[in-house]
Amino acid sequence: MKAVIFDLNGVFIQSPYLSDRFGIKFGVDKQDFLSVLKNMLDHTRHPQAGDAYDYWQDSLKKWGVSLDREQFFDFWFSGEVENTSMVNFAKLIKNKGIKIFVLSNNFQERADYYKKHFSFIDEIFDGVYYSWQTGFVKPDTRAYQKLLSDNHLSAEDCVYFDNSSENIEAAKGLGIRSFLYKDINSVKQVFN
Repeated sequence: MKAVIFDLNGVFIQSPYLSDRFGIKFGVDKQDFLSVLKNMLDHTRHPQAGDAYDYWQDSLKKWGVSLDREQFFDFWFSGEVENTSMVNFAKLIKNKGIKIFVLSNNFQERADYYKKHFSFIDEIFDGVYYSWQTGFVKPDTRAYQKLLSDNHLSAEDCVYFDNSSENIEAAKGLGIRSFLYKDINSVKQVFN
C-alpha cells in the first residue's frame, strides 16, 4: 500500500445535519431545506460556480431568516468539528511512509473555512482534491483517476474510505480497495 484516500466530511470533519440545526434554530421545514441544499451543492461543487450564498438568498427571505453571507456560513460551518481520533490515526499512517490524500465533494467557501480552522488538513495530507477545483464530483470516476494520475499511483497502490456507499462502489469499479467508513474502528480493521 502506497497511499490512503479519504473522504473529508463525515470522516475527518463531523457535524450534526445542517437541516436539523436549521429546523431547530429557525423552524425551517427539513424537506424544504434539503431541496435548497441539494440545488446549491449541485451547482457550487464545480469550478466557477459563483458565490454559494447566492443560492440561498431567496429561500432565506421566504423562510424569514435574516442572516447575511458571513452569518450564514458561520452558522453552517461552526457546527463542524475535527474528528481527533481519525486525525491522530492518519498521522500514524503517514509516519509509516504511506501517503494520505483527501477526495472531497466540496465548494469553495467551505474549503476556505477549513483551511483557516482545521490546520490538520495542511499538516497531514499529501494532497487535497476538492470537486470545486477539479470539476469532478464523486462518484464520477474521473475524480479518482485524476488523483491517481497526478500522484503516479495505480488503483492497486491505494486504499479508499468514504461514508457513501455510492462513492465506494465507483472506486471499487476502478480496482481501488474501498471500504465504507462507519467509525475509526472500520479504518483500523483494514490496517490490522
